[in-house]
Amino acid sequence: MLGFPGRYPKHSAATSEAVLGGGSIVGGGSAAATQIGPIKALFSKTLNPVIALMIIAVADGFLFIIVGAWTVGGGETAMTGFLGKAIFGDAVLHWFPYWGKVFPLDPMYWKIYISFGMVFGAFVGALLSGEFYLRLPRHLGEWTMITIGGLLMGIGIRLAFICNISTFFAVTTEMNLAGYLAVSGILAGAWVGTQIYKKALGG
Repeated sequence: MLGFPGRYPKHSAATSEAVLGGGSIVGGGSAAATQIGPIKALFSKTLNPVIALMIIAVADGFLFIIVGAWTVGGGETAMTGFLGKAIFGDAVLHWFPYWGKVFPLDPMYWKIYISFGMVFGAFVGALLSGEFYLRLPRHLGEWTMITIGGLLMGIGIRLAFICNISTFFAVTTEMNLAGYLAVSGILAGAWVGTQIYKKALGG
């Protein structure tokens, strides 16, 4: 479970099973044991990182051959544009010419569905493993940092015209120096951001 200690409710194994219906409770009291169903047992196991990376590499190779490099920023950029257009109409294209000139909105843009697939797959995996819980920040400071961090990530992606996924899995595998510089900056920024986040929240 992600989050800082004491900020999110703790869930017992019995609670997870009750939510998912993936097993039955055996015994009673606080020492109750659980019988885990086969589906939950499958998704609860941690896959060997080496095997996981090999699967990702092979799948990414086929994806690159069939449609192109695996990215997330492009799909999310298009999704944001369509959301803005749905709320504000075509006027949003005049307010932000980026979507009209640099990144035209196309509902058949395949990277939109890659982004949807990643979100849906993560949701299904978390649900089947019993690790899906809604966790909302409880303090204004958390909301502020999340909002500022998201805006900075979005601005950085658009300035670089690339996303972190394609940087890791496309640019670096091509032995491109720009990819290694970007990855170094991402790792350093993630570490600094984590320290600020923990210090601000007293973690």
